[in-house]
Amino acid sequence: MKPIVAIVGRPNVGKSTLFNKLVGDRVAIVDDQPGVTRDRLYRETEWAGKEFVLVDTGGLEPRNNDFMMTKIKQQAEVAMNEADVILFVVDGKNGLNPLDEEIAYLLRKKHKPVILCVNKIDNFQAQQDDVYDFWGLGFEHLIPISGEHKVNLGDMLDLVVDIIDKTVEEYEEEEGLKLAIIGRPNAGKSSLVNRLSGEERTIVSNIAGTTRDAIDTAIEFDGNRYILIDTAGIRRKSKVEESLEYYSVLRAIKTIKRADVCIWMIDGSEGLTEQDKRIAGIAYEEKKPIIIVINKWDTIPDKKNDTMKKMREELYAELPFLSYAPIEFVSALTGQRTTKLLEHAEAVFAEYNKRISTGLLNTVISEAIIMNNPPTRKGRVVKINYATQISTAPPRFILFCNYPELVHFSYGRYIENRLREAFGFEGTPIDVIFEHKNS
Repeated sequence: MKPIVAIVGRPNVGKSTLFNKLVGDRVAIVDDQPGVTRDRLYRETEWAGKEFVLVDTGGLEPRNNDFMMTKIKQQAEVAMNEADVILFVVDGKNGLNPLDEEIAYLLRKKHKPVILCVNKIDNFQAQQDDVYDFWGLGFEHLIPISGEHKVNLGDMLDLVVDIIDKTVEEYEEEEGLKLAIIGRPNAGKSSLVNRLSGEERTIVSNIAGTTRDAIDTAIEFDGNRYILIDTAGIRRKSKVEESLEYYSVLRAIKTIKRADVCIWMIDGSEGLTEQDKRIAGIAYEEKKPIIIVINKWDTIPDKKNDTMKKMREELYAELPFLSYAPIEFVSALTGQRTTKLLEHAEAVFAEYNKRISTGLLNTVISEAIIMNNPPTRKGRVVKINYATQISTAPPRFILFCNYPELVHFSYGRYIENRLREAFGFEGTPIDVIFEHKNS
C-alpha cells in the first residue's frame, strides 16, 4: 500500500479545494455549505516521482455531537489513524479559531507528522501577520499556501515527500478489479461495502442520500484484490433541488464510466421502481458489465421455494435489455451471499474481456444465418459474407454484408442472442455492427 496523506481541519477552510488541486480533478464536492465532504475521499497522486494516497475528510467540530457530525468525526479519526502524514488546514484570512486549537490538541495525541497549512494566503508579504499567529499551535512544520490559486503547493508537497522518505518504506500496491456499487438512495450500498470490507469505511444511516461522493475501498478476498466504489444514490434530476445532490448524480454517472463491473443494488423490500430502471439504463448505455443484486432479502416475508425464480422472471420481463445480467439475492446487513458477488464479478469481467477466434465465430454466424436468413427488403437480399471480433471490453463484432442499411435492429438482436447461446457473455453487453463488405 502507498503512503497515506490525510487532509483535516474545521469546516470551510478549503480542504476539498486543496484536495482537488492536488489530484488534478474535481473529485471532492466544493460548496460553501459546512459539512459537504462527509466521507473519506481517496485518490492516488504523485509528486517528484513519489506516489501516495491523498485523503480528504469532512470538516471537524470536536464538540458538536449531532448525528452527522459524530459520524464525520469517526471518519476523520479513521483517516488520521491511517495517515503517514497529516495536512492540517487552517484559514489564514479568518485567523486562528478556537476549533483549530481543539483539532490541534487531537492531532498532537496522534504522534504523527503534521504539516500546518495556513490556507488562503495569496500574498505572503501582505498577509504575513495572519500567518504568525498559527505558530502558537505548536507544530514543527508550518507553510502558508493558497489551495485555490496554487500558491506554495510545490513547497508543501516537497515537504510531504521529504517526510515520507524519512518515515515510510515504499512498497507497491497492486490495483484491483474496480466494482461500482450503484443504486437508488438507501438501497444498502454503503452497508454492502462495509460488510465486504469488514469496517465502517462509509457512513451508514437510514437517511436517504447520506453518501454524497464516490468512496474507494480496497479489499482482498480469496487472493484477489478489489476496489469497491460506493456511489451516491442516484435520484431523478427533476426532483433534485440542491445543487449538491445534482453534482452527486453526475459523479455517480462518472463512477460508472470508471468501473470495471457495476453491482446494481435494488431494495428487495420495495421492489423495482422507474428510478431503478433509469440507473440500470445508465450502466447499459455505458456498455459496462452488470450484476443485479436484490438486497434486504432477509426482510422479504413468506418466501417460498420458487420466490427467487418468480422474481428473476419478473425482473427480466421488466428489464429485457438486461436479460444477460446475473441476479443475486443478498442481505448486506447479515452478510447472506454477499461474497458470492465477488465471484460473480470475476466471472463477468472475464466474459467482458473474452475474445472469440474468427473461424469459430464464422461457424456460429453461418449456422445462425441458415436457421434464420436476413429478411429481404425492397426486393434486395442481404448477404452476410463474414464476421470478426474487433475488440473486447465490451466484446464488439462486425458482420460484413452488401446492404448493412437494410438490416433491421431485430435481426441484430437475433445474432446477439445466438452469440450468447454459443459463447456465454453472461453479465456483459456485446455490440453487433453490420458494415459494408468493401469498407
